[in-house]
Amino acid sequence: MPDTLLLLAAVGYGLAALAYLGLSGLIIASWRQRPQGRLLVLATGLSAVWGAVSALVAWGMLPPRLELTAEVARNGAWLALLLYILRLRLPLGANLPAPLRLIRALAGVLVIGLLLASVMPLIAPTLPVLARWAGNLGLVLLTVMGLVLVEQVYRSTRPEDRWAIKFLCLGLGGLLVYDFYLYANAALFNAMDAQVWAARGYVVALVTPLIAVSAARNPEWSAPVGLSRSMAFHTASLLGAGAYLLLMAGAGYYLRLFGGEWGDVVQTVFIFAAAMLLVLLMFSGTLRARLRVFLSKHFFSYRYDYREEWLNFTRALTEGRPGEQLCERAVEALARLLESPGGALWMREGSAGYQRASHWNWADLHGTEPDESPFIQWLAHKQWVVDLDEMKTRRDLYGDLDTPAWIQRADDAWLVVPLMLHDELLGFVVLKHSLGNVSFNWEVSDLLKVAARQAAAHLAQMRASNQLIVARQFESFNRTTTFIIHDLKNLIAQLSLLLANAEKHKHNPEFQADMLDTVESAVARMNKVLSQLRRGSDEAQAQSVALADILADAVASKQAFKLRPTLELSPAHLRVRAERERLTRAIGHLLQNALEATPQNGHVILRAFEDAGQAIIEIIDTGSGMDDEFIRTRLFQPFDSTKGAGMGIGAYECRETLRALGGTVEVDSTPGRGTRFRLSLPLDNNSYVGGDAA
Repeated sequence: MPDTLLLLAAVGYGLAALAYLGLSGLIIASWRQRPQGRLLVLATGLSAVWGAVSALVAWGMLPPRLELTAEVARNGAWLALLLYILRLRLPLGANLPAPLRLIRALAGVLVIGLLLASVMPLIAPTLPVLARWAGNLGLVLLTVMGLVLVEQVYRSTRPEDRWAIKFLCLGLGGLLVYDFYLYANAALFNAMDAQVWAARGYVVALVTPLIAVSAARNPEWSAPVGLSRSMAFHTASLLGAGAYLLLMAGAGYYLRLFGGEWGDVVQTVFIFAAAMLLVLLMFSGTLRARLRVFLSKHFFSYRYDYREEWLNFTRALTEGRPGEQLCERAVEALARLLESPGGALWMREGSAGYQRASHWNWADLHGTEPDESPFIQWLAHKQWVVDLDEMKTRRDLYGDLDTPAWIQRADDAWLVVPLMLHDELLGFVVLKHSLGNVSFNWEVSDLLKVAARQAAAHLAQMRASNQLIVARQFESFNRTTTFIIHDLKNLIAQLSLLLANAEKHKHNPEFQADMLDTVESAVARMNKVLSQLRRGSDEAQAQSVALADILADAVASKQAFKLRPTLELSPAHLRVRAERERLTRAIGHLLQNALEATPQNGHVILRAFEDAGQAIIEIIDTGSGMDDEFIRTRLFQPFDSTKGAGMGIGAYECRETLRALGGTVEVDSTPGRGTRFRLSLPLDNNSYVGGDAA
């Protein structure tokens, strides 16, 4: 064998010895007292010994029979590991099937026989050629048995668990196929192929990472083996670039060979174009990102224990009191996945757009987003988790997306997580930066998307339950009003009859006159109540009304209170489009609440003005005030009242009235210091010309 070939062989086997020695060290450093762990260390350790012995044999420092001894021992250890893994796949107490027991027995006989033949060369001194042929044939049989066991191990593994074993099967299968070719060729021609034997060490070293990945993915072998993701990325990039250059070099060679007189020119242009394409591919951010995701998904253990994370997330959503607190728990559950210290939830509120529904440790983040805003449309269409930090440095990934101004002003804002229910954007969550410096990658994005869909399903169920409860309450309320209408009709009939009889008995003219006036007034009032109860809200006709008149009517209706509100009339041209009586009643509800909550020495102010194209109505009092929890969970809840005789629909009706007119209600209150209601309504700009009412 030429010296150059021996040198290459020695280097290859030396690399194999170092690779398996390093793998054995990693496994021993994270030792677990399990039989399969011991067998794995034995197999990798004997592989390292075999590589070292083969390198020394190539240098001529050891006799070849020691290489055979090390190789047989190495193969026997790998076969023992495969047989033990197959044993683990069987039910408790079951025996190996008969074919596998036969393979185990034959493998044991072959290993013992080959070991004896390697350490006792005097067994057949007169038949060296026959002994060498029998040894090669025995090694061929060992490789065939190994291939059968590899196939059985892969087939007996459940499909969901094959990700942990497939690289071991691939690596050992490749080695066994290579050995089969080497020894089958030697058995046929009674001579070892020197070049195949010299390249064998490099082949063995190349499959070491595959066995390491399986050892890391199989929790019953050893603790995870750490592989650098950065190193894997750069290695894969270099290997891909190398393969690309080899292909381009081959293509350039054939262009030159068959290009005739133009061959050199065509080859030069082709190689330059291929090199430029390689540079463009290497600098492609999209290609690099996809390569990182591919390597992370297929070569590394996942960061999260998904079973534990899912149990904790589901527990956070379902524990505690039902109702409005679910919104806060949903934000907290999403935030804790990434060790985020806080977040806020926005949900769709009909025509009012997406408004803040709840928060967790983030009370100062406010904002409203219309349904048709580009940001909402982008979230609904893409369904991506938006990394606000990445948007600042990688605008190309998000196109022309612009985040709302109120998010841009929040320095702590990190991620925007859409809450998708089927294909509908139910809402979104804004999370603060992670305290644990969790990096946002494909795995975090996938986890958040799945968790957000789970949270959206719970929130949608909560909203549907609340709407059903309100509908049932209104149904009961409507049945009650039906009875009231019936009683009112009877009362009106009786009073009408009384009036008719009173005309016939005028014994006391003054008394009769007063009685008639009183009864007529009562009949008029009851008829008015009756007409209001009979009239549905859908029949209301909106019209252009002056806001000053609305406020004056609301104040006039509260003259019975000892505390008189201060009225700051709005400009005469300030008009809105609404049903006058309904809007007056809505403002009157809030004004009455303010008067009832304010002591006699306090102040209540009712005022209106124009701001940013909106008509603003403010009701300010110095009364008892409300805390945040009451505002969030009870203030606008129908049929929930703190008054003994109240029905609890005043604030709810006010909010629904404003929403129906395209407006909003904001509440700012501090216990013991007072409350401010801020009502916003669209201006009716078409109702006046030059400041005069049309």
